[in-house]
Amino acid sequence: MGALGFEWTVALRFLREGRMQTALIIGGATVGVSVIFFITAVLVGVQSDLIQRVTGAQPHIILKPPEETVSPLIAATPEAPRVASVQARPQRLTTIDGWPVLARQTEATPGVIAIAAVASGSALAIKGDATRSIALLGTNLAHYMRVVRLDDKLAQGVLRLEPGDALVGNELARDLGAVLGDRFRVQSADGTNQVFLIRGILDLGTRELNRRYVYVDLRAAQSILGIPGRITNIDVAVGDIMRADLIAARLRAQSGQLIETWIQTNQQVFAAINNQNIMTLLIRVFVTIVVALGIASVLVVSVVQKRKEIGILRAIGATRAQMLRVFLLQGAIVGVAGALLGSGMGLLLVSIFSRILRSASGTPLFSLHFDPGLIGIVVVVSTVLGLIAAVLPARNAAHLDPAQAIRG
Repeated sequence: MGALGFEWTVALRFLREGRMQTALIIGGATVGVSVIFFITAVLVGVQSDLIQRVTGAQPHIILKPPEETVSPLIAATPEAPRVASVQARPQRLTTIDGWPVLARQTEATPGVIAIAAVASGSALAIKGDATRSIALLGTNLAHYMRVVRLDDKLAQGVLRLEPGDALVGNELARDLGAVLGDRFRVQSADGTNQVFLIRGILDLGTRELNRRYVYVDLRAAQSILGIPGRITNIDVAVGDIMRADLIAARLRAQSGQLIETWIQTNQQVFAAINNQNIMTLLIRVFVTIVVALGIASVLVVSVVQKRKEIGILRAIGATRAQMLRVFLLQGAIVGVAGALLGSGMGLLLVSIFSRILRSASGTPLFSLHFDPGLIGIVVVVSTVLGLIAAVLPARNAAHLDPAQAIRG
């Protein structure tokens, strides 16, 4: 026989002879693997959808100019103590100095996939008698859409920001009594104003953003805000959003700018995700332990039941190493069978529940994110689990004395 031919033949025969035990052990492994697969797939889907909703209308990292601080001009001395109260500097927009060079450096940073220069500030939107406070964002739309996927947010119209065009949130359009194609006026605090045509209406995911955000061309925003040729922040998208803090630390060290990440601005959401990951890990660990104990216990019983067969095989020349490999192969076979069947059952459960579970608005609670690599990981882990669970029964079988086993 070829390599492991004898071991394969004996292992498969033992499994066939113990039909009920084999069915139970594979069934237990299948249920355990399907639970792990289901929890993992659902968790990935729910977290992906949650993060997409949270970060869908905001960049992963924002570079801003350092905050200005006010200090007294007179140093403190015994004769002239430091002024106890200092009047704050009047509110004004701060801009990034030398931003084209900083933008190129930021884009070249490992982990960064896209950047967009933005001029943003507060203004008023005016249409007829309606006046609303807004957050004005001026940018190059082609660059900005690589950072924030506005195409997923478009409710009406087209995504276009030529001079004189604007994209507004649907709540703001409703507050102004405006529809697609209407014109409205944007005015800054110093009275600078410009008329814009509504080219698109957006649904940014939250009422507050939909009520305040207005996107215009970069130069138009610079003109209205009184910062010609300058910007207020650089918005950044990264490849792995869970590593945004690490990339932000690198950017902070090389730029000296004030940097915020989506994790800092959504700390409660990020903490909930971490807690969810910990609880899910505990569930998977306990399920894995239960499956391993189930495989081990059934194989131990199999060794007891097959004492005579093991004794005969040892008497006719089977070595201890061969008997050890027989039961290790049984564990591996059970692990692989349970992994394949469990993955199929888990995928079926995920597919069913992704259609059944709905949010209050009627949309699916989570989308099905199927990663083919997950099946490969599950198969490998289950095979290793089966081997580990089979170690003790295999050692017991290998150390059986042939004469005692046959008499017993």
